[in-house]
Amino acid sequence: MNESLLEVSDLRVDFRAAGRLVRAVDGLTYSMRRGRTLAVIGESGSGKTVSARAIMGLLPPTATVTGSIRFDDLEMVGLPEKAMRSQRGCGVAMVFQDPTRSLNPTMRIGSQIREAIQTHEKTSRGAANDRALELLELVRLPAARERLEQYPHQLSGGMRQRVMIAIALAASPKLLIADEATTALDVTTQAQIMELLRDLQRRLGMGLIMISHDLGLAASFADEVVVMYAGRAVERAPTEMLFAHVRMPYTRALLDAIPRLENDSHAPLAAVPGQPPNLALREPGCPFTPRCPSATDQCREHAPAFEEHEPEHLWACWNPCEDGARL
Repeated sequence: MNESLLEVSDLRVDFRAAGRLVRAVDGLTYSMRRGRTLAVIGESGSGKTVSARAIMGLLPPTATVTGSIRFDDLEMVGLPEKAMRSQRGCGVAMVFQDPTRSLNPTMRIGSQIREAIQTHEKTSRGAANDRALELLELVRLPAARERLEQYPHQLSGGMRQRVMIAIALAASPKLLIADEATTALDVTTQAQIMELLRDLQRRLGMGLIMISHDLGLAASFADEVVVMYAGRAVERAPTEMLFAHVRMPYTRALLDAIPRLENDSHAPLAAVPGQPPNLALREPGCPFTPRCPSATDQCREHAPAFEEHEPEHLWACWNPCEDGARL
């Protein structure tokens, strides 16, 4: 069996907006092995969610996708919609950021999970109900049997997210994509959901892609990290290596922006200066140049290639950071 579950190669996603071409994802390349966790990190607008939706085939018709997405040896780019539907759920499943918007407020929890089950397999209503209960117990939802008869508004945010995970697991996917799945939750619930995802991944042998802006979560739960900026990958490495030897100034800025207990509680929080670039106005050079303290004329004139400079460690920078950083 091929050890690689997902191979993304030179992925580009373009949109047309007000007569302009917006390249939301620009040449993204990475791979992940079966049963592993990959964190895709970046600010809003970095292209991480668009790249995830490209894997799922959930982009609008106005999007143009080129490059390659090979999932379990199947090429997903250009796959007909009928074939793509057969992959959603049983091949790749996704948990979105806001379960309130994803769940149907007029349907009971049990009905929504049963619908997901019966979409992918021919089974009786009774067997689907039994499977729905099994899934709610799998995601550790308290009083699971009673929850089957409840509506989404009767559950807390953390409970609703557990229901969404149960729905995503209904067809036993090989890859689960969690798109900012804990952002709307409080810190304690966030940790519980991430621990749940990690436990489920180990028990079910799934691959897991975490889409997040939170490097702290990546440090705790991911095997490998891809950092994105302006639609491009700018640094990629195994997690421990990345945090021990940060090379890209953007990654360093994200790390510096994480609050630390040892810092003065009255000191202002660090932030990445400036704003991300307008993707409709592509300028020459490195897109991080206007915000980078190490930028030179070379950075303004020529974009650095995203290359492997050390074993398993890739980055795109003319003036990489010399020292490492640990959380």
